[in-house]
Formats: sequence, C-alpha cells, structure tokens
Amino acid sequence: MTSTLTTQTTAYWKPAAEGELEYWVPKAQAAAAELAQDVLARDAANQEPFAEVEILRKHDLITAIIPSEFGGGGAAFSTVFEIVRELAKVDGSIAQLFAYHSVNVAGIGVFGDEETTARLWRKIADEQALVGDAVNPTDPHLNLRQVGENLLLNGTKRFATGAGVGEYIFVLGVLADGPNTGIGQAALVGREQAGVKHHGDWNALGQRLSSSGSVTFEDVELGADALVGLDKGTAWQALIAPLIQLAFVNFYLGIAEGALEKGKTLINQRQNAWFLAKAERYNQDHIFQRLVGELHARTVAVAALTEKVNGILDATLATGRALTLEARSELEVQIAQAKVVSSDVATDVTNRVFEFTGSSSAKPETGLDLYWRNVRTHSLHDPVDYKKIEVGAHFLLGEYQPISLYT
Repeated sequence: MTSTLTTQTTAYWKPAAEGELEYWVPKAQAAAAELAQDVLARDAANQEPFAEVEILRKHDLITAIIPSEFGGGGAAFSTVFEIVRELAKVDGSIAQLFAYHSVNVAGIGVFGDEETTARLWRKIADEQALVGDAVNPTDPHLNLRQVGENLLLNGTKRFATGAGVGEYIFVLGVLADGPNTGIGQAALVGREQAGVKHHGDWNALGQRLSSSGSVTFEDVELGADALVGLDKGTAWQALIAPLIQLAFVNFYLGIAEGALEKGKTLINQRQNAWFLAKAERYNQDHIFQRLVGELHARTVAVAALTEKVNGILDATLATGRALTLEARSELEVQIAQAKVVSSDVATDVTNRVFEFTGSSSAKPETGLDLYWRNVRTHSLHDPVDYKKIEVGAHFLLGEYQPISLYT
C-alpha cells in the first residue's frame, strides 16, 4: 500500500489535555459500577446488550471519541482507551463493544473527507448513536454495485461486533463496477435498514454480550449520504488496524487488572490457612504472596508499556493526514510489542488467579471464571504468534509486515 498525502492535515485527535483523565475516568468507573451489579446474570442470559448501551449513554461515553467541535466529548484516544480499560475490569463484553464503537466512529474521520466527516460525526453525536461494524477481513468481501444513483450492498460477515445493537453499522465493501471498480468503499448502514439480516448466532465461551453475531446484507440500498469515503491507500487510512489492535491491548490489561482485584478480595476474605503453612491466614502465606507478587508485577509492567504506547498513538495521530507510511508502520510494531505481552499476561493472570483464591473460587457465583473466559475468547481474534513474528522480523531485519486490517 502506498501513501498518498492530501492537502488536508487536520488533526482530529490530540494528546490528552490537563485534567482530561480526571474528567473521564470517573465517568467510566461509574458506568463500570453499574455494569458490575448484575454482570454474571447478564452474561448467563446472553441477550443483546441494549440496556448496557444505555448505561454508556447515561455516562456520556458514546461520543467521547468525537472531537468537541462536532458535538462530541473531545477525548484523546489514550483517554478513550483508559475508558476501555476501566470497563474491562468488570465487563469485558461491554468494554469490547465500546472499543469497537470508538474505532468505528474514528473510521469515519479516517476514510471520509473533512466535509463528510463533520456531517456524520454531528449526526452520530446528535443521535448518541452506537456504531457497530461488519468488516471482518477473513470473510469474503462485501460487494457494492451501482444501480441508478445508489449502491446495492451484498454479502455476509460471520463476526460483526455491535451490529446487532448499534444504530449504524460501519462496512467496507468493494465496488464491483464503475470508475472505481475493485476499490474499497466505506459506508454506514442502518441496523434496521431493509435487507439487513441479523442472525443472532453469537454464543461463545466468553465475550457473550459483545453482540458479535453474523449479519447478511441482501440488496441493501445505500445513497450518497451513507457513503463515508474510498480506500485510497493512504497511511492515514491504514490507521484502522493499529487503532483496533491497541484497543485490544488496553482491553486485555483491564481484564488482568480486574481479575487481580477480584482475586485480592477473595483471598482476603478466606479464613484460616493451609494446614502446612506457618501463617495464620491465606493472605499471609508466603507461597500465595509470591504468586500474587509475580502476577501483579507483570501486570504493572504491561500497564507501563501500554500507557507509553497510548501516548505514542496520541502523538502519531496529532500529525493528521500528513502521517507517513513509515510512521504508521513504526506505530504498528510498537503496538504489536504491547499486544504480545498484554495477551500473554492477561491469559496467564486470569488462569493462575485461581491458584491463590482456592477451590471455592471456582464456584460460578464468584464470577472469577468470567475474566478467563473473556480474555481466552477474545485473544483468539488474530494469532498472537504472528504478532511475535512481526516484532521479531522488525528487530532482526528492520522489516515491516504488509499493511492489512490485522497488521
């Protein structure tokens, strides 16, 4: 993919302003506290999370990523990822839903020109709309063909996070005819638009309320007002993959932190100690303290790296459409580094936390298993081994992976 720079250099997102985290994190924590009240019952019911989306709206999180001049909250991307992290500490499904929504909304500013971006962002802000997606690149492309003045969208995506609950669905179809044949076209489709069929078939081990079921488009008519922009192969447009991958990093970190906090509560509540221990209580046993210390230290290290990379993302986004392909690729490598350690640490923490909380923590009502189920499910999104190869190839040879929706 070659970089085609335009004269537009608007930087929609800047580094976090002073006091920004102090404003947004309490909102995220308040939403998380509401979600925590019945998280296990909701996970078991496995219903589309319409009520949970209302909680995000209630706490002004839906429009956080939209710049303030377009009616949004004006949060930096690093701040939005802090929100993801806070939500993931209690409800991984809704953290994923919010993360994908934020990246989808950002996709409008990535693929659209300034006029289109302004119009659609104002519309989303006015409606407080959630934006799901149907972009999964491992499926066949969605097809767009010209019929009169409009385009007809056809195809199926097996995984479409948020499509079942979002007012809009962000799609990237391939034009089948006309002067731009073979080029990708980003568009927004209404959830209940004629020809949109939601299959409601998401039933996984974890992330059960992420609304990630499959969706089919059958001759869905798209007018000019639904079109976001063409994929022109610019470095700016290639930001979608780094954005979503760094969302994953923050998501995994939040799950690990949440699991450790839950584990801390459980072990501190345990009475007595193992009969061979010298300590009086389980939380005083050096064996358990050693394990907790290891897992906590590794999670803190992931947090430090994640916060650093979040800041690098902010600085990269501040260049706007003047972004170069090399800068974009360098960002992706640093995100890949964080992805490797965050996914590995999160899956390890959520597994081994049971070792210091004891057999009683395996009861469903403790909810400790939810952390492991969520991170185990989502960490399979794209093979982490390929991220390790990406990091290793760059370290050894200075190579960058081919740009895609995964790299």
